Amino acid sequence: MTLAPLLDALVDGSGSDPALAVAVASVGQPALTLSAPPTLRPFAAAAIAAKAGRPVLAVTATGREADELVAALGSILDPATVALYPSWETLPHERLSPRADTVGQRLAVLRRLAHPASTGQPELSVIVAPVRAVLQPQVPRLGDLEPVTLRAGDPADLDETVERLVSIAYHRVDLVERRGEIAVRGGILDVFPPTAEHPLRIEFFGDEVEDVRPFAVADQRTIAPEAGGPAPTGTSGHSLFAPPCRELLLTDEVRARARELATVHPELLDMLDLIADGTPTDGMEALTPVLIG
Repeated sequence: MTLAPLLDALVDGSGSDPALAVAVASVGQPALTLSAPPTLRPFAAAAIAAKAGRPVLAVTATGREADELVAALGSILDPATVALYPSWETLPHERLSPRADTVGQRLAVLRRLAHPASTGQPELSVIVAPVRAVLQPQVPRLGDLEPVTLRAGDPADLDETVERLVSIAYHRVDLVERRGEIAVRGGILDVFPPTAEHPLRIEFFGDEVEDVRPFAVADQRTIAPEAGGPAPTGTSGHSLFAPPCRELLLTDEVRARARELATVHPELLDMLDLIADGTPTDGMEALTPVLIG
């Protein structure tokens, strides 16, 4: 059920709550402190976004509150214009890397903000983020990282496509089972993008993409859409959208910096040697401030 007509009434003032009226009227002002019941939050965020005409960042205390706010906003605004910007599941001192699906979701949001016309999706109205996601330092210009995109009929070289995927932290395996993995068999490339529900099988014919279709991890068989129904979620209508799987990519500059640091911090030698060799390792994101700045 959509509550969009109710938002129209709130924005034009015909049915506005006093607190919401103050919030909408304050758009463009330096600061505003507003106290209101939690149930008013989605309406306030949606109304401010409608009034401002630009994306609004809504910060919540916890990840659960962020999920709830995204769900509520989806009943007021077009769900395609609302996005969750999640925080990592890991802590800075842990030698663990964030999950590929978390990274993919974060980079997809940043890409939509930095280059909205390139994604083929509507512009974002509200981005919801738990406070941990806002406070966490991140690599500059992540929104400029280009995803690998392919659709049937596109000219593309299989070897070059594999190299591009590996360069943005996809892991090559014999059989794709997890997000962030790729596999090659003859002229067929299997890719499991971090933001997709199912992996995709791309068939090449010479230097052209012949077909793109989803398949099931369990039996590796193609998933056929229901008669008259849409393609499965994550396939983008038989096209590949593969954002990077890590926020720290092992570029030549990062590898060179790791070699320098290895002589200064011997206690991190096991991690820095792998990074210098171009091998991703769990927990390397914790070294981002010294590897990139």
